[in-house]
Amino acid sequence: MRDTRPLLLHSDFPPVYRATLDTLQVNLGYLCNLSCVHCHVNAGPTRTEQMDAQTVEQVIVLLERANIQTLDLTGGAPELNPHFRHLVRRARALGVRVIDRCNLTVLLEPGQEDLAAFLAEQQVEISASLPCYLQDNVEAQRGKGVYDKSIAALRRLNTLGFGAELVLNLVYNPVGPVLPPPQQTLEADYRRELAARFGIRFNALLTITNMPISRFGSVLLAQGQYHEYMQLLRDNYREANLDTLMCRSLISIDWRGHLYDCDFNQMLDMPVLASDRRRHISDLLVDSNLEGKPVVTAEHCYGCTAGQGSSCGGALVA
Repeated sequence: MRDTRPLLLHSDFPPVYRATLDTLQVNLGYLCNLSCVHCHVNAGPTRTEQMDAQTVEQVIVLLERANIQTLDLTGGAPELNPHFRHLVRRARALGVRVIDRCNLTVLLEPGQEDLAAFLAEQQVEISASLPCYLQDNVEAQRGKGVYDKSIAALRRLNTLGFGAELVLNLVYNPVGPVLPPPQQTLEADYRRELAARFGIRFNALLTITNMPISRFGSVLLAQGQYHEYMQLLRDNYREANLDTLMCRSLISIDWRGHLYDCDFNQMLDMPVLASDRRRHISDLLVDSNLEGKPVVTAEHCYGCTAGQGSSCGGALVA
């Protein structure tokens, strides 16, 4: 697989500085039951990297000590980590808001039959990847059969109260090297189509720009579209998005416990603070104050500031 990392490191992206830390985004491992074309993590069924019990316990201690408001769990499929449920229970017992970045189909995997009920019991917020409301577009990114399984999973979640009293957000990624359409307009389309076809309800749609890294970056290079896509991101840069970038209030933790400014930097092996040593979660247990420290940036950061902006919480501006 061709790597875009050498092309991204040298950049004129403007400086960004951290505000108060309120969110831990924890990557529990790269194991996933899917291998999606747009995946910036290069996750899949053959990956073996998983966060161990000791590192999970360090996450729990940090939640308790650092007054963290939100625990954002990602992967791979984070639910496939054997310590996922323990971490969720402990975080919720501390009153921490927990987000599960769910690919939906994992809810139908053997051994996960009670997963949806567990998420409902713990009042976990679900951010569910559904790249389109149309079957062809979903399966072009995620593989044959994924659409029907995703719809079945959404229906199961609805019966448990998700999309009403429990939070169920859907996540859209474009098919190919284009920017997402306006989030509010697309959300209305999703609501209309999913309700009319399947009676499905959800709380909000989050649009996320495809990042030119890992699997998607490799596809761009192979198809000769990398430079054109980067120019698209640059041409749509909006300075107003800088103040609300997720990296200002979030820290990303990989399966080994190492720290990054965001999940994308994690995949590019760009550690927090760009120092001569790799910071670990154990460092945050000693001092969790990162306010005013510089964020490590590169060319891919134009993906978060193009158009409406992009974050794991969706568009940055209306």
